[in-house]
Amino acid sequence: MFKKFSQLGRAFMLPIAILPAAGLLLGIGGALSNASAIQAYPWLDQAWLQTILTIMSTAGNAVFSNLALIFAIGLAVGLANGDKGTAGLAGGVSFLVYTATISGLLQLFSPDNTIDTGVVGSIVIGGTVAFLHNRYRKIELPRFLGFFGGSRFIPIVSSLAAIFIGVIFFLIWPPIQQVLVSVGEAVAQMGSFGTFLYGFLLRLTGAVGLHHTIYPMFWYTSLGGTEMVAGEQIVGAQNIFFAQLADANHTGLFTYGTRFFAGRFATMMFGLPAACLAMYRAIPKANRNQSSGLYVSGALTSFLTGITEPIEYMFLFSAPWLYVIHAFLDGCSFFVADLLQVRIGNSFSGGLIDFLLFGVFQGEARTHWLYVIPIGLIWAGIYYIVFSFFIKKFSVAIPGMEEMDETENAVPTAGGSSLHEESLIIIEALGGKENILSVEACATRLRVAVVDNTIVDKKRIQALGAVAVLEIGGGIQAVFGGKADLYSQEINQILKSE
Repeated sequence: MFKKFSQLGRAFMLPIAILPAAGLLLGIGGALSNASAIQAYPWLDQAWLQTILTIMSTAGNAVFSNLALIFAIGLAVGLANGDKGTAGLAGGVSFLVYTATISGLLQLFSPDNTIDTGVVGSIVIGGTVAFLHNRYRKIELPRFLGFFGGSRFIPIVSSLAAIFIGVIFFLIWPPIQQVLVSVGEAVAQMGSFGTFLYGFLLRLTGAVGLHHTIYPMFWYTSLGGTEMVAGEQIVGAQNIFFAQLADANHTGLFTYGTRFFAGRFATMMFGLPAACLAMYRAIPKANRNQSSGLYVSGALTSFLTGITEPIEYMFLFSAPWLYVIHAFLDGCSFFVADLLQVRIGNSFSGGLIDFLLFGVFQGEARTHWLYVIPIGLIWAGIYYIVFSFFIKKFSVAIPGMEEMDETENAVPTAGGSSLHEESLIIIEALGGKENILSVEACATRLRVAVVDNTIVDKKRIQALGAVAVLEIGGGIQAVFGGKADLYSQEINQILKSE
């Protein structure tokens, strides 16, 4: 079960990875082209500049308007065992067939109703395509149908399956859609306590990389709310936020669904960097010089981008109970942001970039972004005190804490080696190509399925800069940060060439 959820979460990262770029386009374009911004900053009222900004906003909005299609393609690619291009094509075609089937049935039998399956339909279509692809991509048909065998068979059989899935969803989704609306209303009725539970549980599941299977249900379905924007009914917290962002006539605070985003800024921009400072000051002075780069880079990564794994893996495995405290504090951050009506959205995470684009640039009246500063400073103090106390009290084995010789105590580094050379070292440390089943990457982790975990040289992988190397679900996960995807591509290219 863990392996299946982990694989699903990993597949989600492919389509989600494009959101920051689209968010930048929509955020900058939408922020600087709306009427209130032009009124506040008259120098923006230039025809050529507004043309560029409008195109940027339109281009970014195109991604968020077609998220369901993108998710179907991304999941099909992410879950396919090989020939991923064919899987992606089949995923896109199948989703179009699926939506056309539902549309045709609505016109025939229920012209006044609409059905929006959102990311749920994407998961079903993407998963079905991946299943069919993995099972039939090498199928051999009779000679007179031989042209349609192999990979060409996948878009055909997937499209036929999509028709049946469309019929099934037409029959079962209206009551399910109503249930989702009811659940969303129940969460809304729980108010700020429900927001706390969301933040707490999201952080807990993030420890094992399963958070990608949770938040999309709130960001892209009725669980995140349903609102009318510019005469159109929009579902999902992030969808609503970006629809309001693109609506030049929208005034007042952004959607209440931003409670599923706003709480993360205090933790990612202030809390965890302060935890880094606490950990750095807790290690012996003799080890600080060698370990400073690790803590500084982790703090900057969290502050700027909101990617927290480089910090969290410093203490997760040596003190999982401390991670639970961290998750509780993160839930409290969501709770406080909800109480203060902080309405900042995001495209990917809770770092400075999203804070500026979707908080500061949108104005205090629409986001209450100013509250984040005092909350963040308080959170920094809390994190610093909590981490300092528990690490010293229980001698938590964070990086640099152990008494090690000069060689072992050095900050992990690749020593200026090229990406190709480092990838060869990783392959060798994994037990050679014969021990490697598959190599993939998410935002920060290199995920490798291996035949035998016992022959993997974890210390050698860490010497290349991995913050942590762990065994999960019959494989190895090495936390390399943003370099994980580069290693994945290079290693796969090396294995393919050999």
